[in-house]
Amino acid sequence: MSEPSQSLPVIKMDPLAYAEMEKPAEMEEDNIHYLSGKPFFHLVLSKSHVNRPFQFRTPVKFIPLLPSARVPVILRHGGKNWNMSYIGNCGFPRFDSNWKTFVLENDLKIGDACVFELMECSSTNLRFKVHVLRGDLPPELLAKVNSRGKTQDAPIVLD
Repeated sequence: MSEPSQSLPVIKMDPLAYAEMEKPAEMEEDNIHYLSGKPFFHLVLSKSHVNRPFQFRTPVKFIPLLPSARVPVILRHGGKNWNMSYIGNCGFPRFDSNWKTFVLENDLKIGDACVFELMECSSTNLRFKVHVLRGDLPPELLAKVNSRGKTQDAPIVLD
């Protein structure tokens, strides 16, 4: 005589949740659409960030959290890492010239915003997760923004 078959409970899972479970762990950290509670700063990119001289100065309020030394830094975005140095032992703490590579390979433009989330910080290395928010503006609005402050007739007005 055969025993009655026991049915296993059926667990329904949201297809999106299942897809998230299948992603490799290293990609998971890039796909978080919110900040994790770690220190962060944001930067709306201007001409000097994305064109020559490709300068990146650390915001003054964030400097106390970082080492006052030259240390390796990793910027992580889109499942890829960019290696550069953080120069914290100078008059204006900044990333080194490898910032240019990050800008070019991510096709960053004036008006894009980057959120730098400090994932790891020590006296020997730094690691940031970078969230890029594209600042694509319609051509009509972009023309108005680009013309501000260039002549006396088109001043920049601060409220």
